[in-house]
Amino acid sequence: MRRPSFFSAPTRPPLLIGSKVRLRPKRLQDAANDYVWRRDIELCSLDAATPILCSLEEFLESYIEELYRTNRSYRFAIETLDGRHIGNFSYFNIDETKNEAEMGIMIGDRAYWNCGYGSDAILTSLNHIFSQTNLKRIYLKTLTWNIKAQKCFQKCGFTSFGHLTRGDHNFILMEIHRPSKLKPSP
Repeated sequence: MRRPSFFSAPTRPPLLIGSKVRLRPKRLQDAANDYVWRRDIELCSLDAATPILCSLEEFLESYIEELYRTNRSYRFAIETLDGRHIGNFSYFNIDETKNEAEMGIMIGDRAYWNCGYGSDAILTSLNHIFSQTNLKRIYLKTLTWNIKAQKCFQKCGFTSFGHLTRGDHNFILMEIHRPSKLKPSP
């Protein structure tokens, strides 16, 4: 039976529930946390990003625009099962011809680092993507010095397939392919 196209359903992401996290569509109430995280020097360095310098009001203008923009991406908030927003997760650069997409994740709340929330978010989303869409490959890039992220991605089944240099940043490229037999949901 043919799986639905990634975009045959409404472009609003579904609610996904793992053993530690819920991945839900982004909403305006997430903006305050996102603003703090996007200004955080350490968090930005982990993503090879420049901290934002704009005011909260300016950030909100672009945030609202981004929330309602329909494009080839799915953006999720990562929250604990009790509803605390701890990070963000997305699939973007979705290519239905190649059946692949790029993935990005950030746990912004340091109290939840190294506790399995990131890997649960990744595994929960991969189970959904590989069982409910035609996507066959998910790829990502992570900084070569970010060993914790690399170990998390490896734990989730990603393997290295190359390197990329962009500006002053060196990345490891990682990928995972749809398994021939899917694991049951957590």
